[in-house]
Amino acid sequence: MTASLCAEDVHVAAEAETDAEIVEGVVKWFDATRGFGFVVSDGADGDVLIHFSILKEHGRRSLPEGARVTCMVAAEQRGLQARRILSIDLTDAVMPETPRASIAERVDPIALIDAAGPFEAVTVKWFNRLKGYGFVFREADPSQDIFVHMETVRKGGLVDLLPDQMLRARIAVGRKGPLAVAVEPV
Repeated sequence: MTASLCAEDVHVAAEAETDAEIVEGVVKWFDATRGFGFVVSDGADGDVLIHFSILKEHGRRSLPEGARVTCMVAAEQRGLQARRILSIDLTDAVMPETPRASIAERVDPIALIDAAGPFEAVTVKWFNRLKGYGFVFREADPSQDIFVHMETVRKGGLVDLLPDQMLRARIAVGRKGPLAVAVEPV
């Protein structure tokens, strides 16, 4: 997959960046959290810094290792820095593998609702809204964690859960253990 600008855009960019040169290279690494990375250049002397802000016109916030880029590069106080990305070729990029549960492995809480018990008192152990899940426990057995998914929380009319928050939940047994298939505030 290649994203690039047309030849006319490259010429206009080169004229606008008179102190910059066109350089090709391969992404050495890019830290999306810190917002920058480096390209090993085919022609320039030293690695080229790439800041995430110049990736916006390509609809990206990061670059995978191994991606080939063509960019306008200028010498700055701390070394070479890309000022504009002209093309991105992901053909040889090392794409991170994101383990995803297959559709067959996913648990549908609605499908388990018939097997769930009646509503009972539970307490939130922890819940991470960004991760989209957390755990609750029964007062009678605080050692047994009961999984709760964000969608179940939303369907119960709640936005977030806080540690030690009291709820009522219907609990079913899933492949990996007990899970709350319905929750409601006390």
